[in-house]
Amino acid sequence: MGKAIFITGTGTDVGKTYVTGLLVKKIREAGLDGSYYKAALSGAEPDGNGKLVPGDAAWVKETAGIPDPLEDLVTYVYREAVSPHLAARINNHPVDLDKIRQAFRKAKDRHQYLTMEGSGGILCPLGWEKDHHLLLEDMIQALDLGCLLVADGGLGTINSTVLTVEYLRHRAIPVRGILFNRWKPGDRMQEDNRIMVEELTGLPVLACVKEGDRELEGPLDRLLETYT
Repeated sequence: MGKAIFITGTGTDVGKTYVTGLLVKKIREAGLDGSYYKAALSGAEPDGNGKLVPGDAAWVKETAGIPDPLEDLVTYVYREAVSPHLAARINNHPVDLDKIRQAFRKAKDRHQYLTMEGSGGILCPLGWEKDHHLLLEDMIQALDLGCLLVADGGLGTINSTVLTVEYLRHRAIPVRGILFNRWKPGDRMQEDNRIMVEELTGLPVLACVKEGDRELEGPLDRLLETYT
């Protein structure tokens, strides 16, 4: 059985998929067996045959050179670019935690290091029906995962990052580090953001990813230590 980590973000569009792709790529280029899994993906576009293509998973697969077929990387794929709980309701295809658990365990058993990406921010609902409420945090806890948090390096990140870390801790979900995206080296505000986030959370910023980066800088061993 391999090890795994969950990637969440301070919100939508902070670059979780981009950073995740570079992380899995770094692991695989070190000669280790790294792979990717996502429970639910919305906003998928149809291909020429009308089949929905899970864009996030496809990007990570191509970037990292993952040999697994796309259908093994994502369990639920929806066309509507809305929260997974609403997409599931629109399609009458609810997210089932047991099905996710089975797919996750299969992927974890098959690979050394499995990186699981979330949908949106930590409070993203996966299912919200009258008798069925499933939040992202419920899934993380059910899979017994720790988290890496992706945050934008710019203005406002101190507030959003610290609040997300505190929420995760309140829910007893281990947070093992922070990854800054859209990083601008030498920018006085961003450099201060990094210092303040580390001091206020007590967590390390393990990597800073610039626009257009094709490699994740920083020591791999520190990143691998976050997987359990």
